[in-house]
Amino acid sequence: MLKVGVLGAGHLGKIHLKLLQQSEKYDLVGFYDPDSENAKKVEEEFGYKSYPSISELIDAVEVVNIVTPTLSHFNCAEEAITKGKHIFIEKPITHSVTEAEAIRTLASKYHVKGQVGHVERFNPAFTAVKKSIKSPMFIEAHRLAEFNPRGTDVPVVLDLMIHDIDIILSVVDSEVKNVHASGVAVISETPDIANARIEFENGCVANLTASRISLKNMRKARFFQKDAYISVDFLEKKSELVKMKDAPENPDDFAMILQNAEGVKKQIYFENPDIEPNNAILDELETFANAIENDLRPVVSLGQGAKALRVAQEIIDSFSITTS
Repeated sequence: MLKVGVLGAGHLGKIHLKLLQQSEKYDLVGFYDPDSENAKKVEEEFGYKSYPSISELIDAVEVVNIVTPTLSHFNCAEEAITKGKHIFIEKPITHSVTEAEAIRTLASKYHVKGQVGHVERFNPAFTAVKKSIKSPMFIEAHRLAEFNPRGTDVPVVLDLMIHDIDIILSVVDSEVKNVHASGVAVISETPDIANARIEFENGCVANLTASRISLKNMRKARFFQKDAYISVDFLEKKSELVKMKDAPENPDDFAMILQNAEGVKKQIYFENPDIEPNNAILDELETFANAIENDLRPVVSLGQGAKALRVAQEIIDSFSITTS
């Protein structure tokens, strides 16, 4: 078992603490939280050991789980890495692309592994269809949330949209060519609603919409590719595949047949994959343990986390261009 400690005992930090304690791959050593009152409360209520400083916790573990506000990610990661500790770091990887690249360089120099907490990669609705997503040419994603003050210290792109940016980058095997975006600040000082269009070198186009002031929650993505349409509902954990194949000469009476202008006939098939229930956060934590123990590349590497942040930053920069 790997000795692990958690930096940050807020809402998400408590979830990580609980799951790490349950995991058979980790030995939870304790946590650090800068709010002494909160640290005392968490220690008394759940029995986790509270450490008086970041340094003392890092010194006591092999893996550091960073679940602090984004602005502090770099400093926490830097200290952990330079002490030879592996890091699991929540998304977004850092506050800036420069910091993200610095973390990658440090991790390579000190021969430690790092994984970024893009948890939707482990959503069972996505994992059930990921292998079927091949060369998508158009992608549409909507991530809408009811207002919650937590997370409004950063633009909605870094708070919500970055989940879909990472998902899209994981299935599109091409470099980003252009980014066009617009965003509006309604309640916060930074945009609460955003729409982005990402164009890739191979011709794929992705349209992303994110809002944190909606009346209902929605987390959906649709992938269009040659002869197939795939939908993923990350919130309801459902997915659907609609495939087109050349129609047989003698289709049955209930077959759905489409014919284009050239007279080519296609038959439509619907598939609803079996969704295996899981705890996505536990899965991402345990796959990281597996990567450390077996010297494998983490599912969401520091490089992939940095790439998602780079695209997110391009989107944010596009806001200032369109509003200036």
